[in-house]
Amino acid sequence: MSVRLREALRETAADVPAYQVHERAVRTARRTRRRMAAGIAAVLVLVALVPLGAGAGGSAAPAGSDGPALPDRIGLPAIGALHATDWPRLGPASVIFSGQARGLTGLIDENGTIGIVGADADRYRTHQVGYETPVGEEVLLSPDGRRIAVPRYRWSTERSRIELVDLVDGAVRPLPSVVPDSSGTLPAGWAPDGKSLVVRDVVRANPEGSAYRDVLSLVRLDTGRAVRLAEGEQQPVFGTPVAFTADGTRLAYQVGNEVVVAGVDGHRLAAFPVSIDEGLAGKGAWLPDGGLALVTREPDSNRWRLRRVDPASGRDLGRLELPAVEDVTTIRLLGWRPDGSALVVAYRPEPNSPARFDQPLEIGQRTSYGNVRSIRVLALAPGAAAPTTVLTAPEQVLAIDVADNVVQAGRVRAADPPWGLGGRSWWWGGLAALALLGYLGIRRLVRRARGPRG
Repeated sequence: MSVRLREALRETAADVPAYQVHERAVRTARRTRRRMAAGIAAVLVLVALVPLGAGAGGSAAPAGSDGPALPDRIGLPAIGALHATDWPRLGPASVIFSGQARGLTGLIDENGTIGIVGADADRYRTHQVGYETPVGEEVLLSPDGRRIAVPRYRWSTERSRIELVDLVDGAVRPLPSVVPDSSGTLPAGWAPDGKSLVVRDVVRANPEGSAYRDVLSLVRLDTGRAVRLAEGEQQPVFGTPVAFTADGTRLAYQVGNEVVVAGVDGHRLAAFPVSIDEGLAGKGAWLPDGGLALVTREPDSNRWRLRRVDPASGRDLGRLELPAVEDVTTIRLLGWRPDGSALVVAYRPEPNSPARFDQPLEIGQRTSYGNVRSIRVLALAPGAAAPTTVLTAPEQVLAIDVADNVVQAGRVRAADPPWGLGGRSWWWGGLAALALLGYLGIRRLVRRARGPRG
């Protein structure tokens, strides 16, 4: 290269404006980070708002809803369904259910998940108890559908308690046992106003733990004050079911083969025996006219009826003019509708069960998961030839409870149970997408920082 050419090139290069490589790279990296932060924020907003609203287990409450109503069918909780205390809150429920169907059981919780259905729309939630607890027997829905009473057995030195799960505000409030040294506390029945709960405690009868006794108490939820109702040796039926009169001044419960009527102060008003093939009909056992209903099996059959007795003496007043329920292990009375019909749960037998249901059998065995294939809710109308099915459930849904206000409203709505993925699945999917977006963004920044190869 000649001297003249070298000088010409130097003069030309001096006239070219300098390119600030480092400053431009820094500005580009900052702009990329800002764009990525904005994208991440947008994804977070979508994950937090859209999936929860769409995946909460069904549609929102319909405009102009007439209030709580019984769905004409229930489905199984969606995969990744929201929990009872998740946001947005469910509000009062119409129905809770349990069993061994998909979504209600697993390798760890031992059939310990319950399904929850909203009072006026098909919004589904779940609540994990952790062990087998049939609803309607050991897990109870409050009369207004707002709270669920769930047992929590004592582990190690922890005090036995019941948890009250509020579906409106999402709070879980403990109700400690009122009995010293209780090994377990179970809810047995709600008072009509929802301010008191009958509970059953299991207590050791000797230091070795070879014998136990049961204690039945009525507990005020606001003060924790308790009234002792009954106490005795442990047996299959103790204090269940519990039925309150509409005004909440009296209650009936069963201990072994005896039905007891008592005041809320614990004073016994009457007691009378029942056979193994009959018993207190359920939480709706008090008739609107003040009588008491028993459920009874016709001899040598799987045919069940409701009959009336005098609550003061147990005197048989004859069967109620309601249709019988056939081919079931037993029935349980939920309550009375405005048209005078009785709402009952009917337990369909498990065909492969070794038990026979056309002969005497303890009521606890008749509703045991292993002896039941499915349940239905039936209306028994006065003078009708046969029951009317008002709610159906998938097989292996084996227990159900219905809020008292839903029973008393008498309304049934056409249901459309949810399917697909629930709100928690959307959450986890959104978080996974967010993590992937972050990973790809970091890789891009690393490549830009290293610059072109070669």
